[in-house]
Amino acid sequence: MPQSLTRIYLHIIFSTKERIPFLADKEVRRKTHAYLFGTCRKLSTPAVTVGGIADHVHLICIMSRTITVADFVRDIKRTSSSWLKQQSETTSNFHWQNGYGVFSVSPSHIDALKKYIARQEEHHRQLSFQDEFRRIMQKYGMKYDEKYLWD
Repeated sequence: MPQSLTRIYLHIIFSTKERIPFLADKEVRRKTHAYLFGTCRKLSTPAVTVGGIADHVHLICIMSRTITVADFVRDIKRTSSSWLKQQSETTSNFHWQNGYGVFSVSPSHIDALKKYIARQEEHHRQLSFQDEFRRIMQKYGMKYDEKYLWD
């Protein structure tokens, strides 16, 4: 085949360092999500949706065939962190957590996942970020050591 083609949907999740609610202000959150959306596009990994609450983000993207997942996540976290630090005094000490989660998503599940991400505020009234992340890892059959999950 003379052409390389891919269509891999990823669900990426990462938190603010120590789950500090840097994104509590809805306008800051909206702008951050928009910034992440644009950064994904610049990295040739278009976002399908970006959402989250005060202490973490979820994004669905279509993975580029020219960048590794690790490089992509590093770049979106680095650039958005730098950008956020310049936005206000409230976010001047902003940091994302060191780690992240990346999960493959079937195209047939994208619409349901988009709805799930859109309802993050409602969802997290009853479930912490840590419990949500544990549940997703269990769903994917991932083994983990609790002492290395949170920073």
